[in-house]
Amino acid sequence: MLLSAQDRSSTLSFEFPLSRNAALDRLATFVPKAGRSYAEGRNSDAGPGRHQAVSRLSSALRRRLISEEEVARAVVAAHGSQAAAKFLQELFWRTYWKGWMEQHPAVWRAWRRDCDHRSKDLPAGYDVAVTGRTGIDAFDAWVRELRETGYLHNWARMQFASIWIFTLGLPWELGAAFTFAHLVDADPASNTLSWRWVAGLHTQGKVYLASAERIRLHTGGRFDPQGLATHADVPRETPAPDIVPLRTFDRPDLHAPTLLLLTPEDLSLEMEPMLASLHVRRVVACRRLCSGAADIAAVADGLQRASSHWQAAAAWVDDLEAAAALAASEGCSQIVTGYAPVGPIADALAAHRSSTSMRIAEHCRGWDARAWPHSRKGYFAFAKCIPDLLLAAGITNGDTD
Repeated sequence: MLLSAQDRSSTLSFEFPLSRNAALDRLATFVPKAGRSYAEGRNSDAGPGRHQAVSRLSSALRRRLISEEEVARAVVAAHGSQAAAKFLQELFWRTYWKGWMEQHPAVWRAWRRDCDHRSKDLPAGYDVAVTGRTGIDAFDAWVRELRETGYLHNWARMQFASIWIFTLGLPWELGAAFTFAHLVDADPASNTLSWRWVAGLHTQGKVYLASAERIRLHTGGRFDPQGLATHADVPRETPAPDIVPLRTFDRPDLHAPTLLLLTPEDLSLEMEPMLASLHVRRVVACRRLCSGAADIAAVADGLQRASSHWQAAAAWVDDLEAAAALAASEGCSQIVTGYAPVGPIADALAAHRSSTSMRIAEHCRGWDARAWPHSRKGYFAFAKCIPDLLLAAGITNGDTD
């Protein structure tokens, strides 16, 4: 791929919550603002280090240092589901994207394939774009912010993608690769599918066209971009991928001797009641499944917590082969890990399964298992299920009807 997640900068100049305690502290700080304040200010981009109107929990949620369910529970308890509706809708976008990608995995494979192909002959204007020399003030500033901090405000990400595709005329696949390589909260589903949504490929007939007026308004006049496209030329694509059934997977045997494998897909498995009695003999993480300093920091925190919870020694290993060898030496009959949605880690696990006899079981959270079947079509059809999904998780304060 043109830009691998392994290329992310190791300098984390933006304040990311990369431990569970830091995520819980960030949540506590944000919860009072998750109602009306969030709804009114969520699209305001005040500039690097000043994104106080949004939760800034994305790096922790991406790695499940803290779960969507925990965040939703805290917000509803403080505001009620009606007052916090806008924040809850945004939170559920993450769940929706993952569920949609699980049922359209060909989109991920096609994106990776297209990036590999396009990287061999980069289009004119690519280098100017990724070095922030386009002359479009907002776009160039967002390039610098992304490169220097590993973060962009979610609203800015949409403007950035739109300018990349419709004004600069660059392939969306390369733009998605650029942001995936630099965002500390980069998520395979959210990143890839958000770019497709902006490009007009996710929902037929619907594109997102950046406007200079909106950019001036939501950045407090910091930018005055000139020459933005006023017409969206939707990229051509092969026919929409077929919907496939949700992937089947082996579930943990709670009584079997287990090597617990932590990956950046889920770093708070000790909080899952279903795994409380899991017979863990060793806890490990693989360096090759981590993409840069942020993953390393978050996984190290997860290892410490899991080791303490299950009273099992923790260790780093180089790769899945080394993890399987360690499991065998410890007398384990299974490796258990958090469910890996479509993405690099799922790809690595699938490749390993084909070459080893060690059983790899996955734990899928109830939040995902209940929501993903509703993620087959567009988001707004999915959003109608949010009240029922909250109730199913036991999140209610009496106003969710």
